[in-house]
Amino acid sequence: MADMSNEDPNVLESEERHTTTESVNPPPSSNPYGFNGKGDPCYTLKLFTTSLISLPKIPSSITIGHVLTADSRDYSLHDPVLSDLGIQQCKQLHEHLINSESLINDVQLIVVSPMRRTLQTADIALSHWIKMRKVGVKLDGGWQGESLFDKPCDTGSPLATIAAEFPQFDFTKVDPGYPTKEGPYAFTRSAVLQRGQTVLRSLYRRPERVIAVVSHSGFLRTAVTSKQFGNADYRIYDFDDHVEPKTVDGVEIKYKLKERYETDSKGGGMGWSEIGHFGITDDDFPLIDPVKRGPDEVVDEVPELQ
Repeated sequence: MADMSNEDPNVLESEERHTTTESVNPPPSSNPYGFNGKGDPCYTLKLFTTSLISLPKIPSSITIGHVLTADSRDYSLHDPVLSDLGIQQCKQLHEHLINSESLINDVQLIVVSPMRRTLQTADIALSHWIKMRKVGVKLDGGWQGESLFDKPCDTGSPLATIAAEFPQFDFTKVDPGYPTKEGPYAFTRSAVLQRGQTVLRSLYRRPERVIAVVSHSGFLRTAVTSKQFGNADYRIYDFDDHVEPKTVDGVEIKYKLKERYETDSKGGGMGWSEIGHFGITDDDFPLIDPVKRGPDEVVDEVPELQ
């Protein structure tokens, strides 16, 4: 881990966890947001700028989208921004997407978690669609990161503050309770599972065929996909219309996704993500998560969301 004593406290940093991801040494002063993240090759800044694209199985179904994630393991950083390395990785992803024959070219809506790093990720990696193709952007607090006991790194900024920093986005339709960590946004297993179902239901009911979503790796893994997302990577999914609903921790699991072979087979569209299924673990949530369960409800099952 790099020495943070001379770093701006808002710069996102964490240890490298995926051996398939290469470090990038970005040019100096490449951060347009005014923060001085180091680009030294001696350590790696971990930004889960990750992506997910999901399409309906039939034309009348609604898609979920392309999810980009940035995540930190330094819990003391409040709503951190991307480092220079993170911005460089987002640019790499942008170049990959505009030069690919991926379904990303059919995106009709972009949904973004209203946290600094996801807003930056969308602004850079999806700039072609936002600025050139004029694809609409919807900010949704339901896709925010998760954090135990209001840890700063996964707690968003007040709407007035973040709106002033990102005037290119419309914050007027974000839940006015954001960035609360109570109620539907609480950091418990049942609340996170319910939030995952809520955001999936919202996307499923939308009229757009292809939707890009910019969110956070922990939330995507535990509540949406059961998959890991590596640096600047993306995955393509369909809604699974043949789901038998079941109850897990008091939550009806009705909306599920199936990943397409093109990203599942190589660990994401960029090939930078771990292959396999990664469900909820004992370390993901507080040990005490009181839920009133009926006699037929699943208690110990790790939800398989695919």
